[in-house]
Amino acid sequence: MEQNFTVTIDSLVYEGKGLARLPDGKAVFVPFVLPGEEADIRLLEEKKHFAFAELIEVRKPSSMRTAPRCRHFGFCGGCHYQHIPYLEQLRFKQEIFLEQLDRIGHIQPQKIDETLPSSRSWNYRDSLQVHVSMSGQLCFMDIYNNKPFAVEECHLPMQEINRVWPQVEFEIGDAVDRVEYRQNIDGEVMLILSGDQASVPEVQTEATISVVHMSDEDELLLAGDDFLVQKILDKPFRVSAGAFFQTNLFAAEEMVRIIQNVVKTYGRRKIMDIYCGVGLFSSFLAESADGIIAIESSPEACDDFAVNLDEYNHVVLYQGDAGEILPMIDAYPDCIIVDPPRTGLGKEVLQQILEMNSDLLLYVSCNPATLARDATYLNQGGYILDSSRLVDMFPQNYHIESINIFLRES
Repeated sequence: MEQNFTVTIDSLVYEGKGLARLPDGKAVFVPFVLPGEEADIRLLEEKKHFAFAELIEVRKPSSMRTAPRCRHFGFCGGCHYQHIPYLEQLRFKQEIFLEQLDRIGHIQPQKIDETLPSSRSWNYRDSLQVHVSMSGQLCFMDIYNNKPFAVEECHLPMQEINRVWPQVEFEIGDAVDRVEYRQNIDGEVMLILSGDQASVPEVQTEATISVVHMSDEDELLLAGDDFLVQKILDKPFRVSAGAFFQTNLFAAEEMVRIIQNVVKTYGRRKIMDIYCGVGLFSSFLAESADGIIAIESSPEACDDFAVNLDEYNHVVLYQGDAGEILPMIDAYPDCIIVDPPRTGLGKEVLQQILEMNSDLLLYVSCNPATLARDATYLNQGGYILDSSRLVDMFPQNYHIESINIFLRES
């Protein structure tokens, strides 16, 4: 039996939802709304203390509400904030960031700068992932049921990705589950196909692109190169098909500048770069550092790191899980940089960081919830969250990227 309610939205919370209250006082989370709006909702899932709902209609819209650009908005799970003017998105993100730190970690930065906007609020993504249906259609996932639907437009990818993706066709029955498009600043495009190795697909396209097929067993180059050269502040980085790179090249440049300035300001020269990827931060710090120790688990990213920092003899790379590698290294860096996945740092890594006793820790986070959890552990171990700076890596989305400076108490 459907349960419909009319609610008033109290606030925006993490993961792109609005918080409201049902008649019995239970919290309910609703997407695509703004504080103060009155909305008709339908319950989708009810837990003991909270519920999730879909938006039926906004009865009384906020004066802030703006028309979304994409026809799929309100159904697609890829965007959450197209109904919010961009500068207001930044304000909400900073408020939510601070709320997460306070509620989860009972901690606040001593200083927080205004959120740094992306120089592009549309067409900024250098990568786009789509699913392939059984009929060969390119699909996104809907936000309510996580089921695929045929995508007709997207305003987040860079220009060449948007030009190429509608041109690519797959034969029905091809063993491709997911497709990722990547572009560099020069307009070169790579197509990464993920699926069953037993049936390598035929790809039909009029565009000149690199194509790589990846499976659990192997990687097969079908056309062009198996890597793309990305440029950050005019410095080239080889990024292989299986390696991660920042999805917003323009915001990534701002992140590099911030990291460089912090390390220079504090005069740190012995660097440890944990979750180093293809070497983005290490590459820009190597020139002035006395030595860099880098750790990365992805074999593809490690291969790229070796190429990207080949000229530096004072840079050492360890391949493996950080929790397993750190106890094997007898090192005491004066600056530690961590850029973990959304799951944050494990207790093993946190404990090793505390034991190295570095007086400067730069924590790059894409998830304020796990940052808050880890900040509590670090605080108990003698670190103070001195300052935080948000860099908007994901316009139109709820994701929050931050650079956080932790200082060891003297």
